[in-house]
Amino acid sequence: MQSPEYVQTSLAAAMTLGLKEGSFYREAKLKALNLLLTYEQGCAANCAYCGLARLRQGKGTFIRVTWPIYPLREIISRSLLVQHQIERVCVSMVTHPRAIEDLCRVIQEVKKGTPYPVSALITPTLVHKWEHLEQIRSAGADRVGIAIDAATEPLFDQHRGQGVKGPHRWDRYWQGVREAVAVFGPFMVGIHLVAGLGETEVEMVQVIQGAHDLGAATHLFSFFPEHGTRLATRPQPPLGSYRRVQLARYLINENLAAASQMHFNPQGQITDFGLSGSMLDQVINRGDPFLTSGCPGADGTVACNRPYGNERPSQPIRNFPFQPTADDLREVREQLTWYNQG
Repeated sequence: MQSPEYVQTSLAAAMTLGLKEGSFYREAKLKALNLLLTYEQGCAANCAYCGLARLRQGKGTFIRVTWPIYPLREIISRSLLVQHQIERVCVSMVTHPRAIEDLCRVIQEVKKGTPYPVSALITPTLVHKWEHLEQIRSAGADRVGIAIDAATEPLFDQHRGQGVKGPHRWDRYWQGVREAVAVFGPFMVGIHLVAGLGETEVEMVQVIQGAHDLGAATHLFSFFPEHGTRLATRPQPPLGSYRRVQLARYLINENLAAASQMHFNPQGQITDFGLSGSMLDQVINRGDPFLTSGCPGADGTVACNRPYGNERPSQPIRNFPFQPTADDLREVREQLTWYNQG
């Protein structure tokens, strides 16, 4: 059961498609299908935090949940039964010699069989020629994502590159961002960043600003320890820190403030977001900074909302998959003030 005839999909997608039983906490609705290429050999990369890592001890989860394998045709046909809910499909590569060819074939099949816009999550280690990007665009992807994940070059090398005998390189990934922006257009490219890999808030803000200046949006994840990975015992980032980075990311991406306007304490924590108090209150009251960040649907709002991909439902919600309530926002406001606690 290998790609392109078969793909993995998240447990949330399998539930939405009626392939698995279950319900969503607070009646969240999945709005995008995430499809992952799959091979018997697995992924050739060895990222320290990833459930797909080549040398992981034990298999089973990726981004916190299982990813069962199904025929692509079945996923396409079942997706049409929930067409009212699905707003986008994202097809993700793994590091495998066939991945570019199979990625394009899966995108073509999705575009042929469904009305959904399609994103491609690409690996610049493999997608290293302009013609590769042109192939992906010609197959039908209107956007691409690049999972840089780590906020600094030393952390990238430690967790994704030579530090774990992995194939990925910081410079190649950022060159891949520049190339993708040139092919797909400004802000039709998004980078993934994972908070909690050892960076400070100021380092995360700086890389968010750097991506924005290149014409790339930022999609923010919170680290979650995957069993059997090198970082299985690492705690999640403190919730106060994550909230501040979420808010800073939103302000930068929406051109409401810049990193150069923000202030930080000696520990690298944000103390001033570069906005007046009244304007900052208005932004927080909207709740949008604390929603899941990801590729949009046709209406311009986030489609890739990944319910509970960053935490168990029993924990505080880090990326809201729905509009936060007034009670949620009261808690968020308190969390933004947490500097020495979780």
